[in-house]
Amino acid sequence: MANVPRKATQVEIAAKKSINLIKPVEMKKLGIALFAILIVVTAPAQITKANLQATGLTCAMCSNAINKALQKLNFIETVKSDIKNSSFAISFKPGVAVNIDAIKDAVEGAGFSVGSLSVSANFDHLKVEADKHIRFDGMIFHFLNTQTQELNGEHAIQIVDKDFVSAKQFKKVQAYTKMKCIQTGKASDCCETDGIQPDARIYHVTI
Repeated sequence: MANVPRKATQVEIAAKKSINLIKPVEMKKLGIALFAILIVVTAPAQITKANLQATGLTCAMCSNAINKALQKLNFIETVKSDIKNSSFAISFKPGVAVNIDAIKDAVEGAGFSVGSLSVSANFDHLKVEADKHIRFDGMIFHFLNTQTQELNGEHAIQIVDKDFVSAKQFKKVQAYTKMKCIQTGKASDCCETDGIQPDARIYHVTI
């Protein structure tokens, strides 16, 4: 019976040694994961409004169809139509996640196309530069043809992905980067160095 405590102590010592060997490996993995997450710059900014230009409209009924389709989206607060210019001023609900692709889908679902779409957000000392990824408002944005600058206050950025601009303009946009993600709007092996998960949605934008 006297040997029982001694055996238990030896087991505990062996277990502690094993834990000490595992900890450095776990900490190293955790460090790598955190580094990957922090590579994409994260900015405290929320998209507040957007300006949409639609194509294919021929009358007031067309504009009304798009207006109704947009107002069905749960993150949109108001939509104001400009029939003469086929444009729509959109404001978003505070604190509700915005889905840019859903705006395009709503327009296309109404039977029309997006000619251009710009979104506005309030920035606080956010540095941007060409061919860099920035994460804000829960989305990842790849800035193209952009001078290195610091954004403060409200700024509008234009979405230049395929089907958000004309075919002619998109062809021009492709020349701004050699990254594969411009073709699909999704992260490819070109984005791995920025710690972005494969197939993550990436919006390509200009200022």
